[in-house]
Amino acid sequence: MQRRTCLTQLTSLAALAASRSPLLAGSAALLGAPALAQSGPMRLLVPYPAGGPLDIVARALAARVRDTLGQVIVENKPGAGGNIGADIVAKAAPDGRTIVLGAVATHAINRWLYSKLPYDPQKDFEPITLVARVPNVLVLETEASDRMGINNVADLISYAKRNPGELNYGSGGNGSAGHLAGELLRTQAGLKFTHVPFAGAAAAQLALLGGQVNFNFDNLASAAANIRSGKLKPLAVTGAKRSYAMPELPTMAESGLTGFAVDTWFGLFAPAKTPADTIAKLNAAYLDALKSTELRVVLTNLMAEPQGGTPAQLADLVTSELAKYKLLVASSGAKAD
Repeated sequence: MQRRTCLTQLTSLAALAASRSPLLAGSAALLGAPALAQSGPMRLLVPYPAGGPLDIVARALAARVRDTLGQVIVENKPGAGGNIGADIVAKAAPDGRTIVLGAVATHAINRWLYSKLPYDPQKDFEPITLVARVPNVLVLETEASDRMGINNVADLISYAKRNPGELNYGSGGNGSAGHLAGELLRTQAGLKFTHVPFAGAAAAQLALLGGQVNFNFDNLASAAANIRSGKLKPLAVTGAKRSYAMPELPTMAESGLTGFAVDTWFGLFAPAKTPADTIAKLNAAYLDALKSTELRVVLTNLMAEPQGGTPAQLADLVTSELAKYKLLVASSGAKAD
């Protein structure tokens, strides 16, 4: 009775988020897989600090798979841009009992950002499933955008072309998604402006609000409060699709930059050579978790869109993202060491 009551409390926003994730619908055939045999708790490593979005999602996932997989302990192993935690899993026994909630950084960007990565993001892992995607948003401080007459992406491009080298933008650091989104804008539109890295996205947003930089590509969840209060003016989201959270905002592609797509995604990976039947059981369990009301609400609160899908689909994503970020990191000149 309690579970039935909980299910009726799904917010309309969470339902909309789920409806925009067609990959989840295709997982039904896998959900009958038997529970993964185990002799103790499983480990789900988060290669970032506690309290962040990946940590929140990992703990919600661990709670939801308890009935099918048993106890799953979430361990935070931050450091080196996520490389430390990812490497632990890359070198773990391939029995499905130690997995990682990897991200676009650990499995696509860092390969090109670090001169020596301790693992191979493709050869050293078996994909399980994509978990979620979070769009970034192109924002300006509202008074500054009004003063410069910038109300959309076309206005920004026009202003930058009339005033080459005048504009700058902030990000949470060299090689961050915000930095590389700016690099993609620069190269696609043929613009000249300066990147200013900060020690984290929060510092970059404060710099934008304080007038130290002209625009940012910020995480939508981080920017949402200041967008709604009117302090920041959003021009477009950076994902391939509009965000369910702010559907009125166009994508960068819709704004004239064909093929522009830079967002934050995260997914589950096991060590390479984990048996196929073990991967299938993990996939089934985590897809079932992603369908739950509780997970959808957690993701909605983070303005993340639940995904799901097969291991092969996640493998294809990693391949395409590696190719994209190889070019972007090279053109930006960013290095983490």
